[in-house]
This record gives sequence, structure tokens and C-alpha cells, in this order.
Amino acid sequence: MNNFFVYNINQSKSVFYRFIQKCKLTWNKIPLIDRWLLGELITPLLFSIAAFTVVSLSIGVMFDLVRRIVEVGLPLGIALKVLFLKMPGFIVISFPMSMLMATLLAYSRLSENSEIKALRSIGISVPRTILPAIILAFFMTSLTFLFNNNIVPFSNRNAEITLNSSLGKVLRTEVGSNLNTDAEASDITFFRKGQIKDFSGKTTKKGLTHLFYAWRFDNNEMADVTVLDFSKDDFKQILLAEKGKFNSIEGFWEFTNGSLLTLSSKGETVTTKFERYIYPFGNEPLQLAKLPKDANDMSVSEAIQAEKLYRESGDAKESRRMQVRIQEKFTLPCACIVFALIGSCLGSKPNTRSSRSQGFGLSIVLILVYYVISFSFSSLGVKGTIQPFFAAWGPVFISIIGGSFLLKRTSK
Repeated sequence: MNNFFVYNINQSKSVFYRFIQKCKLTWNKIPLIDRWLLGELITPLLFSIAAFTVVSLSIGVMFDLVRRIVEVGLPLGIALKVLFLKMPGFIVISFPMSMLMATLLAYSRLSENSEIKALRSIGISVPRTILPAIILAFFMTSLTFLFNNNIVPFSNRNAEITLNSSLGKVLRTEVGSNLNTDAEASDITFFRKGQIKDFSGKTTKKGLTHLFYAWRFDNNEMADVTVLDFSKDDFKQILLAEKGKFNSIEGFWEFTNGSLLTLSSKGETVTTKFERYIYPFGNEPLQLAKLPKDANDMSVSEAIQAEKLYRESGDAKESRRMQVRIQEKFTLPCACIVFALIGSCLGSKPNTRSSRSQGFGLSIVLILVYYVISFSFSSLGVKGTIQPFFAAWGPVFISIIGGSFLLKRTSK
């Protein structure tokens, strides 16, 4: 047994050693000037990621967790676990900002020490000088997309489940009730638009046909369900049920322990009590309930699924909102390239004198300007004023044009 354990350790060391050697060989193949410039960039990049992550994590999560520990009695271990699970979401936000600060600080220092001037004197142009920063930005773009699409949605959901489950236990202990605060215990609202028909089946108008609401969704089952049916012009129906479950084989909803109120156009009402009621309706509410409410907690595939549900239900505003959010899944990583281009161009300007504090201040200003423009375009896209694609990509295109103009001026 000991020999087997020692053998596995030796094998692991051998694999790790071969990986390190392969990395060294790959690094040595990179031209010397690029290795030097990348070395100048990596240190401020790592510092910036750590700084922005700590600041944003403190403002966004830590203070709220401390308040819950003091006021509600949240266990410290649970708070630390939630903090750890929330961290990827704030790390990914810090990547684009860190690229701006790293390039601005690194190239400002090189310009201050006349190293940019020395490179230009031997025929190395400014575009060639900032090329390593752009390559590093492409790598950070890929890393940002990987985090944002695969890691952040999973970690945020687990953080919510952990926090809500723990708070539920604390509150049940304090008040002695059956309070349910599971992550899935949330309002589910789905409405469908379409054709409203009369008794003969003729379409009279178009509009809201159904509204489906459930107070809670847990284990593929809806609780405290309300369904409003406006699909018939001659009468309206209101269905109330304790529970509802979708039968995927037969394609209908099965509601239990409820009542059905039918209101005719003449004002007559009929109320029917039931223990079990079969209702023909699609599984869209079930699909929607399984998706996160916040688009930022969705992967690209989940966001596309949500957009399809909203579009098919006739909810144009939510469909546009999801279209914008889908595009923003790609534009957030591309901000790394935008900030790297702008930061390296500003830092490479001749006679630049920028301390660490000045570089940090300029980075904050540029970040604020970029994200104010992005949020403005995003709002216009959700409202339908501009197309969702341009609402998400417009700030990126504008910033790249601005960065190209700066590059042209710096190269003179």
C-alpha cells in the first residue's frame, strides 16, 4: 500500500515537472522583447486584479454578510463559504478594469524611463511595442468569457442556495415556524400573448391570453398556483390550486386541491371545486422556473433559452432585454481588449509622467466613462430605441475607434 502511494506521488511529480518544462520551452520561444514587455505587464495586472476584487467584494458582499452575522445570527462558516462562492463573480468584473490599469501603469513607467523612446530609436514602432499588451488582452478576454459563462453562474447559484438555506434554518429556529427560504422558493410569473377567440373559434382580437403565477417552485412542483385565462372572448377563467405539476408525457398540467371560477360576458359566475384538474397548457412556466431570474447568473445557452421563451410568449420587452444580455455576455470580455488598447496608447505617449496613484485615478475615470456609456446603450436597447446588437456592441466599437485614434497620434 505504501509503495503504491509513493508511486502515485512520484508519477504526479513527474507530470508536474514535464508541464513546467513544457511551459518554459514555450516561454523561451517567445521573442525577447515580448517576454520583457509581458513581464512588465503581468505584475501590475495581478496587483490590479487583487485590488479591484477586494474593493468590489467588500462593497458588494462582505458588508452585507457582516450585517447578517450581527443581526440575524448567520454562522461565520456559512458567511465565509458564501464569500468564497461569490468571489468569481467579482474577479471576472475586475479583469477588464485590471487590463486598463496594468497597461497604463506599465507603459507609463516605460515612457517615463525613456524606454519607449529607445525602442523607437532602433526602429521598433509603438504598435509593435503595444502588441504584447493586445495579445495578453486576448488571453484575458478568453479567460473572462470562460469565467462568466461557466464558473460564475454555477458559483452564484450555490452561494444563493447556501445563504438562503442557512437563513431559513436560523429564522425557523427563532420564530418556530415552517418558513421556507430555499433558493427555489421564489415567485414564478409567466404570461402569454396571442389570439383571443369567440365561442365559434373566430379570432376577435390579439392580446394577453394567459397569466400563470406560482408562489413557489420546488422539486418540479408549483405551489399556490393562480392561472388567469383570457383566451376566450365569451368568458374568462380563474384557476386557484394548492399545487401544480406538469406531465411531460401527456403534455398537460395537473392541479390539485383548488377551484375554478368561470365568469361569462353577461356577468354570470360559476365556481367549481376540485381535487384534481387537468389543464392544457405548455411547459413554458416550468422551463422559466428552472432558469435563474438574473440574466447575469445565466450561461449563454440558458439566456438563449430564456429569450426564446419570452419571444414565443409574446413578451417583447423581456425578449429584447435577454437579447441585449446575450450580446453583453460577449462584450464584457471584449472590454479587456478595449481597455488594453486605450491604456497602452495613453501610457506610451511621449513625456508621460504618471505615478501609481495617478494611474489608478485615471483608470477609475476611464472605467466610469466606459460603463456609463455601456449602461446608457443597454437601456436604449431594452426600450427598443436601438437594436440589441448595437446596444451591446456600440460602446465597444466606439472605444476601439477612439483607441485607434490615440494609437495613430501616439505613433507620430
